[in-house]
Amino acid sequence: MVLLSSQPLDAQLAIDGVLTDSDGAYVLFVGVTRNHARGRHVTGLEYDAYKPLAESQMAKIVATVRERWGLASAILHRTGYVAVGEPSVVICVASAHRAEAFAACQWAIDTLKADVPIWKKEHASDGTFWIEGDASIPAQDETP
Repeated sequence: MVLLSSQPLDAQLAIDGVLTDSDGAYVLFVGVTRNHARGRHVTGLEYDAYKPLAESQMAKIVATVRERWGLASAILHRTGYVAVGEPSVVICVASAHRAEAFAACQWAIDTLKADVPIWKKEHASDGTFWIEGDASIPAQDETP
């Protein structure tokens, strides 16, 4: 299950998409917008993506979790503006045992952040900034 949406994310959708009666555990990762980063007061985040490629790469992550660990997984990611406290990413992995689910879930979020073309703009009290790894780059006025 893969979802890239401008609508608020529902973690239960990810759980329902992967959990079966044979599973003894699921690991749910929910990344939310926090109110600070790099010494700035953050008011929200804005995500943009090249949707066809992002969804394709998210699907590859889900397929790799299935191939490497034999587990079902789901990845949901927001686009557009995400206010403080709201989820921007949800990953769920179900398993008969917890260890494999934890390992697969951590690999999935790390791979998503490194490989999927989703860009993050931070809205802060002192401006807007594109985020590149740990660096922030001031966003230029986008009006012509």
